[in-house]
Amino acid sequence: MEKKILVAIDGSVYSSNSLDYLIKQFANDKDICVHLLSIISSAGKDDNWMFEVDSLRQHSPSEHRRKAVAEKYLKDAKSRLIRNGMEESQISFEALITISSIATAIHHYAVHGLYDSLLVGRRGMGMMGEMLMGSVSSYLVKKCHEVPLWIIDGEVTSRRFLLAVHSVPASLLAADHLAFFIRPNPGAEVLLYHSSALFSTRGKPRLEDFHKQWGKEWCDKYLDLDDHLFQAHTQILVEGGVPKERITRLPTGTDLEASHDLLRKARKHRCGTIVLGRRGRDASKGLLGGVSDRTLQQAENMAVWLVG
Repeated sequence: MEKKILVAIDGSVYSSNSLDYLIKQFANDKDICVHLLSIISSAGKDDNWMFEVDSLRQHSPSEHRRKAVAEKYLKDAKSRLIRNGMEESQISFEALITISSIATAIHHYAVHGLYDSLLVGRRGMGMMGEMLMGSVSSYLVKKCHEVPLWIIDGEVTSRRFLLAVHSVPASLLAADHLAFFIRPNPGAEVLLYHSSALFSTRGKPRLEDFHKQWGKEWCDKYLDLDDHLFQAHTQILVEGGVPKERITRLPTGTDLEASHDLLRKARKHRCGTIVLGRRGRDASKGLLGGVSDRTLQQAENMAVWLVG
């Protein structure tokens, strides 16, 4: 089954890290289809209004020069993927000039292209840096809930995935997404881990919340709400094609802050990627954001997959 990944490319070391991650995880997966996208934004220019009234108006010479540079980066990126095991037929690319911001254009492209994931490298500035300077990855984390988002920070070499297990439908969707991508990869391992934050006020979910996606019969058989859905997560991974011998359950942990605990556990067990189901765009997350936001802010030399 075809698996479509949209990769944002800008010629920086951060997009280079994204390519390295793709190569390490998926170079031998012939079902992977990678589309490399570079956005040239003219947002903020005084003559943007002209494009709205004259769609045939030519772009400026400077924008064409920037597009030519972007296309060179894209061709280099494609060649790099091919040298490392991917076939030319698996890779496409496009440089796009837009009057939108770069982040907005990437978001819309991912949604309308029906991609299975959106991969971006980030600059690792942390929460304060992003508050002061802004970033494409920061915008996408806030706005992109329709397409699973993969954020790559630094160099990631491990094929171990830490799947955060929680008693919410989004967590099971994260397990399904993970299985979809790693089932043909014999080197990938999944570690299941539940971290309980002290003073958490989240109540037990209703069984009915899961019926729409998985059906009552499946839920009656596999939903183990009293055990944080470890059995349900394992079942989804196995049904998705991940062998049981590549799935390990870690002992449940408790911490003042679940995100700190997840990151500590991932480092201890040499996991390169944390996979998280997250609440919807309109869910209340408090002043400092949800667990997924705080995990991403503190992740270094690690990938974080956000699903939901």
